Amino acid sequence: MVVSGKTEITGIFGYPIEHTLSPLMHNAAFSELGLDICYIPFKVAPEDLPTAVHAIRSLNLKGVNITVPHKEHVIPLLDKVDEEAAFIGAVNTVTNNEGMLTGFNTDGRGFMSSLSEETVSVENREVVLIGTGGAARAISYYVSEKASKLSMFDIDSHKADSLVSDLGKIRDNVYVLDSPDNAGDPDILINATPLGLHDEDPLPVHEDLISSDMVVCDLIYRKTPLLMKATEKGAKTVDGSGMLLWQGVLAFELWTGVKPPVETMRHQLLSGIR
Repeated sequence: MVVSGKTEITGIFGYPIEHTLSPLMHNAAFSELGLDICYIPFKVAPEDLPTAVHAIRSLNLKGVNITVPHKEHVIPLLDKVDEEAAFIGAVNTVTNNEGMLTGFNTDGRGFMSSLSEETVSVENREVVLIGTGGAARAISYYVSEKASKLSMFDIDSHKADSLVSDLGKIRDNVYVLDSPDNAGDPDILINATPLGLHDEDPLPVHEDLISSDMVVCDLIYRKTPLLMKATEKGAKTVDGSGMLLWQGVLAFELWTGVKPPVETMRHQLLSGIR
């Protein structure tokens, strides 16, 4: 990559940020298409977020991704937030149009695209979602639109109650679980908690809940203990790498107006995960 005075800048704001794989896939896509754009990770502490958002304008950045812990806190700092992101209450992509900063959320659509790619449909299925943070809010917005029933659990019951209350304004098929052990026999199980980032982490649900005729998804983009246990029991599994890929594809399109080379992005992403 040759950077010049004409090079446009995109990037990602997060804290920490050292683990991000987004630069790999975005820079490879920019290069393949011959776009004079580069993607840079920015380590932005929570107290510095307002200054960093202002810098998008002052430095004329083309746009940025937003990751933990800024997805919710960035919203009041933007000029505009699209309807989907406003409802979800989290932004993961910002565009800069001549100083007008607009927030979007591509996580939910990215997750649904990853399911579609794995020939998994939530249409008329019973789904259990463990964890109700920012990513879960994005996923639940789309899953609840298609599923016959969506039940959610979070160790922080107030977060779960809040999400169900918000979704209840537009859906009539969402419920709070008082315990993941009371999930019944769902068709699809989704882990949206950090459990599984470390090999010694406990499973987010009791292993007896997992059966061979269900689909088990984990938003963590590697083979977690949950996915390994599900594979052992004969269940179909979907890790978070597909969601990471497709949310990035959608962000790329928002910034550039063109479709990126998906397989190039996938190759770079998977090489980084390995």
